[in-house]
Amino acid sequence: MTEGDNPQPDAQQQPQQEAQPQQEAQPQPQPDAAAAPPAPAPPAPAAAAPAVQPGQKNVIQKDQEVNINELDPALRRVQIGLGWDAPEEQDGHPVDIDASAFLLNNTGRVRQDTDFIFYNNLDAEGGAIKHMGDNTTGETASEKEGDAEVIDIKLENIAFDIEKIAFSVTIHNAEDRHQNFGVIKNAYMRVINAETGAELVRYDLTEDASDDNAMIFGELYRDGLGWKFKALGVGSEGGLYEIAREFGVNVAPP
Repeated sequence: MTEGDNPQPDAQQQPQQEAQPQQEAQPQPQPDAAAAPPAPAPPAPAAAAPAVQPGQKNVIQKDQEVNINELDPALRRVQIGLGWDAPEEQDGHPVDIDASAFLLNNTGRVRQDTDFIFYNNLDAEGGAIKHMGDNTTGETASEKEGDAEVIDIKLENIAFDIEKIAFSVTIHNAEDRHQNFGVIKNAYMRVINAETGAELVRYDLTEDASDDNAMIFGELYRDGLGWKFKALGVGSEGGLYEIAREFGVNVAPP
């Protein structure tokens, strides 16, 4: 082609020229797609909520929780039943297991020392929470066909500045007697409607706690106008003294 020629595309050249913008336009979204940051990974799902049903026996696992008022909307008074199987003695020493409760405020500590309910302080809040007595007979829960120890709670009478009630099980004088939860079998905690006797929810301790001599089994905590129960299974080697100190109770060293 000379410099003076005025080029006119013939019929065969025209489709090629028309196709060129299409070929140039096709790669355009590709850099955008490559430059776009990858979509964030979805958050890890929370622990699956247990399939609990009103009117049925519900068993939950460690770190699971249930709203006990949804299980029984008419619930006003509960009993916390704790049970276990243990020998009467080990190496010549009795195996004495105790259940305790701690009334906790929004800081996770007791308001006063009397918020610690145990064998030497059996009730608090004017009787709204009451320990039904210490089992020192060595009789196991399976032999009694019932709970080893029971704590009775009138939920409507618990002061509103109490946001949580924690429940522990400990071995009396465990360190002096060289005892631990390795001697305890079939330990459990359950929540019962005290007026009907119906079991609402149960937690069976299945974790290996052979190095521990104390355990925070679970807790009740406020959820709006109702209460939830959460299974904890948190062990400790310091006995009842250590747990009480962690909750702010002024107790003398053992």
